[in-house]
Amino acid sequence: MTTTEPLDVLDVQPTPLALLLLGRESDPRSERGVDCPGDLPAASDPDLVERARAAKARLGSKVFILGHHYQRDEVIEFADVTGDSFKLARDAAARPEAEYIVFCGVHFMAESADILTSGDQAVILPDLAAGCSMADMATAEQVAECWDVLTEAGVAGTTVPVSYMNSSADIKAFTGRHGGTICTSSNAERALEWAFSQGEKVLFLPDQHLGRNTAVRDLGLSLDDCVLYNPHKPNGGLTVQQLRDAKMILWRGHCSVHGRFSIESVEDVRARIPGVNVLVHPECKHEVVSAADYVGSTEYIIKALDAAPAGSAWAIGTELNLVRRLAKAHPDKQVVFLDKTVCFCSTMNRIDLPHLVWTLESLADGKLVNRIQVDEETERYAKLALEQMLALP
Repeated sequence: MTTTEPLDVLDVQPTPLALLLLGRESDPRSERGVDCPGDLPAASDPDLVERARAAKARLGSKVFILGHHYQRDEVIEFADVTGDSFKLARDAAARPEAEYIVFCGVHFMAESADILTSGDQAVILPDLAAGCSMADMATAEQVAECWDVLTEAGVAGTTVPVSYMNSSADIKAFTGRHGGTICTSSNAERALEWAFSQGEKVLFLPDQHLGRNTAVRDLGLSLDDCVLYNPHKPNGGLTVQQLRDAKMILWRGHCSVHGRFSIESVEDVRARIPGVNVLVHPECKHEVVSAADYVGSTEYIIKALDAAPAGSAWAIGTELNLVRRLAKAHPDKQVVFLDKTVCFCSTMNRIDLPHLVWTLESLADGKLVNRIQVDEETERYAKLALEQMLALP
């Protein structure tokens, strides 16, 4: 089994930065904090494949393995279900007979699964270092300080928090405490419509791009209706009047993969491939989304490629593991990566076959490892926000 395909299949060219060790450097052309980790390590030892199969067989129905779309193929091979973060958390909740939920994703996803599953189930993350740079851009202390700033400006009472699923349990709990809701990239428009029916303003956490794109592209607000709250500046870098005039208060956070794509990427691929369809995730920058032909969540991207006619050409602006998998699944279509340099999600790719094998063999031997547990109070308020999302019209 191999974990890589030739990069030229996707018209992706390694740069000196891309050839550096995983997660060691950043691309100076990207937003601050956007890592370009380069190519994946070599394929895992074939013996690990057999060990994973054997350990999973020993566990039987006691284990349920979830695989996020951005995982590498060698991990997806052992997933019982694949999907985006919220779909996988719901799939876990729908399997109460599974004693162990092994979440091949990142930390906030495992937290969400723990919130939605029963106390008798253990949610396990194969590598505890698999975090999310976006989720880490909003801490509980920073958001509490932000709410104090809004209170002092006299706008907290009319502001409804909406937090993206890609946030920590603490941020979800903050949202629940203040009467807000969680959203995904699929239902962000409905979430904002609901929030504006409850108040005059929205505090959108932690991804500024999804918040801005949804407000402007889907709800028809203007860019002037949006302000950017920077947690590293006094009062978020905003005046009281700016906070009072704004309809969308966007947190200064972003995805380290989707933030890479630029308007130059779009212009370049259109010049190289006449008639290409540019399809991007709404976590991309506003100018990229505005220049694209189609915009949608991970599930939307997958369905769009499934429905696309043979012979059509597509440039996809999302994580490279998924784009490469889509290219393999649709040999009758031309599928290329929107950016010309290699970039995987470095934290997602910490979940590899060696970590998965260690996890499964430990569980099969009766040793519980890397359990993710959310404390009761945080879980209670986070669940309120998640339940509000499920109740959205």
